[in-house]
Amino acid sequence: MSEHHAHEIRQATRKYIYVFLALLLGTVITVVAAYVPFGSRSLNVAVALLIASAKAFLVAGFFMHLISEKKLIYGLLGATGFFFAGLMFLIVWSNADQFLSIFR
Repeated sequence: MSEHHAHEIRQATRKYIYVFLALLLGTVITVVAAYVPFGSRSLNVAVALLIASAKAFLVAGFFMHLISEKKLIYGLLGATGFFFAGLMFLIVWSNADQFLSIFR
């Protein structure tokens, strides 16, 4: 095995260890955030989703090797996120409408 090849393996291993440590830290932050009252349930859910999104980016970007993909992949990922957010908005809007109809 050449020295150059061994150096590349060490670099890749170091990168994956850093990502693992970041995910471990994200998990600790998630657990701590679960016990912190942010004022409303919606804000607690928003913080949890923000942390989960950051961890999902690390997993998809490094372990699934999407960080070095072409722009088409990022476009599709962005479109998926846009439509997911839209569907979540429709669900929240529908539930709010049902909730408000109780008091009419």
